[in-house]
Amino acid sequence: MKFSVTTNDAISARCDCLVIAVHDNGRLSASASKADRASKGLVTRLLKQKDISAKPGSTLMVPAPQEMAASRLLLVGLGDKPDVDDFAAAAAAAARSLCRSPTRKAVITLAEIAVANCDPRARARLVVEALAVAAYRFDQLKSANNNNDKSGLVRVILTARRTAAAAARRGVGEAQAIANGVHLARDLGNLPGNICTPSYLARRARQLGRSHGLRVNVLDEARMKALKMGALLSVSRGSREPARLIVMEHRGGKRGEAPVVLVGKGLTFDAGGISLKPAASMDEMKYDMCGGASVFGALLAAAELKLPLNVVGIVPSSENLPDGAANKPGDIVTSMSGKTIEILNTDAEGRLILCDALSYAERYKPDTIIDIATLTGACVIALGQPATGLFVNQDDLAKELLAAGDEARDRAWQLPLWKTYQKQLKSPFADIGNIGGRSAGAITAACFLSRFTEGMRWAHLDIAGTAWKSGAGKGATGRPVPLLCRFLINRAEAR
Repeated sequence: MKFSVTTNDAISARCDCLVIAVHDNGRLSASASKADRASKGLVTRLLKQKDISAKPGSTLMVPAPQEMAASRLLLVGLGDKPDVDDFAAAAAAAARSLCRSPTRKAVITLAEIAVANCDPRARARLVVEALAVAAYRFDQLKSANNNNDKSGLVRVILTARRTAAAAARRGVGEAQAIANGVHLARDLGNLPGNICTPSYLARRARQLGRSHGLRVNVLDEARMKALKMGALLSVSRGSREPARLIVMEHRGGKRGEAPVVLVGKGLTFDAGGISLKPAASMDEMKYDMCGGASVFGALLAAAELKLPLNVVGIVPSSENLPDGAANKPGDIVTSMSGKTIEILNTDAEGRLILCDALSYAERYKPDTIIDIATLTGACVIALGQPATGLFVNQDDLAKELLAAGDEARDRAWQLPLWKTYQKQLKSPFADIGNIGGRSAGAITAACFLSRFTEGMRWAHLDIAGTAWKSGAGKGATGRPVPLLCRFLINRAEAR
């Protein structure tokens, strides 16, 4: 799909579909007013006849009159005084309608609409990202693709006022890079465990390095053993697939400048180990590597945007399967940090591979370190699917990430990381237990990771509720790639 921005009159543009905005008070946008005049009052009649409610997210596609250059009109409701949520809902609804239609070339005027706390750059970005989400399909593993399920949309032109055109073009460029990162994360997440193994992720990292100029280093089990990564290596013992520690570097900042380090859980399949998960929905445990997938996506976007930052992505990757050599409840392992860990539940394996990766990250002397993981079902219970769980050890970092999530429409919610929760991790036989009991499970998991980030500016994103969807629309979402990208972009702009 190709995108461009124009300041030309949208009404005269030849296209398969012209997208215009209407308001539920009967008010028309500037382009909608022009379309109404060109169609001899068609838009006004449709509103009066209640063919469209004009509430945010409502849509109506109709054939355009012969007097118009467009073949179809897509009316999109924006409510009365639209806010960012209204605009995002309208953009998403328009995108779905276009991608379900035979439209190949569309002219979209939504970004012209004034929206409170949403500038032309943000409006253009939201439209493009909505189209990317609506057009996404994962069908490369089907023997025969159903072309009727694919979007035929190949060219999109966004209109903008002359004074806003430069900002809109910038928003389009950002959105395309972020969308490419999201698509990569979704593709990796949707791959089955028999294809997407730790070795497969390592190969994809090397490919990404060659295509986008990233420096890539992959540590095998021998090198991890030499580094005394006993926690990470313990998880892979029950699998025939060897573990990998994947390191990708985007060197966009000054030499020697402290990087932002992203650490993503890359558990390519999680059966729970000896603490075996229930059979129902276990197929979804291929999504347990979505934290790692989001690191891939964020690094791709950073490279495409040529962000003037040093960004390091670290993905510890393994499988967690039951086997005679697998971890057993009660086993004690020694982490790279030297801390000993009593494994009370083998299904709390994500924190075991992450803690060694976090210790490894120290060698980069990071400005900020953020780990991303489908870590706990408890976070899903607490926040559901709308919000990612956020834990931080510094308030200013929390503000940065929360603001980035709001701006990207990829929201997070901060949960406490108080010292009082740490006592739940006490073990009579080791320095720390890998679980803290039934209560506050998401918090105690974050507390566990905090033991390995002392002295670092650190945040933890629990994406167990946001990384994928179940049910009829099952699939990876690509979250929190938009949040991470916005965080990195904002960092780059603040320099």
